[in-house]
Amino acid sequence: MPVWKIHGDGHTVAPGSVVKPEERLNWPATFAIGAQHIVAMFGATFLVPIITGFPVSTTLLFSGIGTLLFLLITRNRLPSYLGSSFAFLAPITAINAGQSLETAQQITQALVGVLVVGVALAAIGFIVQAVGIGWIDKLMPPVVAGSIVALIGFNLAPAAWNNFNAQPELASITLIAVILFSVLFRGFLGRISIFLGVIVGYIVAIFTDQVRFEGIEDAAWIGLPDFHLAAITDPMAWAYVPMFLPVILVLIAENVGHVRGVATMTNDPSINKHTGRALLADGVATALAGGFGGSATTTYGENIGVMAATRVYSTAAYWVAGAAAILLAFSPKVGFIFNTIPAGVLGGVTTALYGLIGVIGIKIWVDNRVDFSRPVNQYTVAVSFVLAIGGYAMNWDGFELGAIVLGTVAALLIYHLGNAIARARKTGADDGGPIPAVGPLGGDPE
Repeated sequence: MPVWKIHGDGHTVAPGSVVKPEERLNWPATFAIGAQHIVAMFGATFLVPIITGFPVSTTLLFSGIGTLLFLLITRNRLPSYLGSSFAFLAPITAINAGQSLETAQQITQALVGVLVVGVALAAIGFIVQAVGIGWIDKLMPPVVAGSIVALIGFNLAPAAWNNFNAQPELASITLIAVILFSVLFRGFLGRISIFLGVIVGYIVAIFTDQVRFEGIEDAAWIGLPDFHLAAITDPMAWAYVPMFLPVILVLIAENVGHVRGVATMTNDPSINKHTGRALLADGVATALAGGFGGSATTTYGENIGVMAATRVYSTAAYWVAGAAAILLAFSPKVGFIFNTIPAGVLGGVTTALYGLIGVIGIKIWVDNRVDFSRPVNQYTVAVSFVLAIGGYAMNWDGFELGAIVLGTVAALLIYHLGNAIARARKTGADDGGPIPAVGPLGGDPE
């Protein structure tokens, strides 16, 4: 059983300090923070199975199990919630001509692709952990790492807008409540501003008749999720697997970005040493979900936003969230209640959360004094951001590369090829390293 040190007096977080992964606040506060993580992941985690046709309760179950496995494999040092991955939407729905899966056979065929991606990601994680992260540092220097972290958050902006636009008044009230709670109150109430904002938005929605409770009485309090086994003996299922392989790059980008983001926010570079374990853990969780009927998992940017807002990075809160998700998976009635949270409330909250993810990427640049007078750095960020925010995608005969993949690839290619050319030509357009604390910025050669 994990053991955490009590942070300070267990009640407050001093200005400028954070609750580290191996620390925790008192248990009531920890449960409250865990509740915020449940709220943060819930909308997206439920949305993926709704879009793909996977069983919702099963997805929630493996999301919770995956989170606990992630904490165990990363030795309780890396706070993260593993929610449903949006990267799998395209290959899964492609099995049914772009529509939600309609039959059990289609679900079991799609699960093979999820299973294969999970195994491949776990293998990559094992290699990374064995040989170290030095090559990742060279592959993803601060300007690239910050871009990847930020574009993951900004890429989610259209999803936030869709929910916000569905009920703009309700979304605005929720967003304003989140911001006001964060600046009006000190200590605990300020740290749970996101959770309180959701409560305010939900109460307003109830009083304005924007919550639909039809069918709640018919939902059972206790029930088993629907399980499906991956159709590993079905040749057609293996024919679909190539469509899933590009997703591996997305999961690598999301996991590396998550690890670097947490390391930056906690001011603990040693967390980067767990990059391989993070990849391994997400791979194992995804493979397990794919084997028995759940959606693939990934480290959730939504929950990074909660940590950034609360300054609480305790893994104890994620044990609470993971265990709660497992319990909720066995209660159709409770799951139904959570699913009644209006789109406007989710839109208001995610507008703040997704933006906070982007800020974390920008903080990586600031902390490492990235020189943005250099053209290579400028274009690395400029192009990758537009690709991610604009939702660019490329398709080749059923293969699709989404915005996060394209943005990540663009950042890597522009940075490394641009540096090679600029240095060969001695144009001064390359990344010259951190800018000096005092003095002129770089750019033109002397």
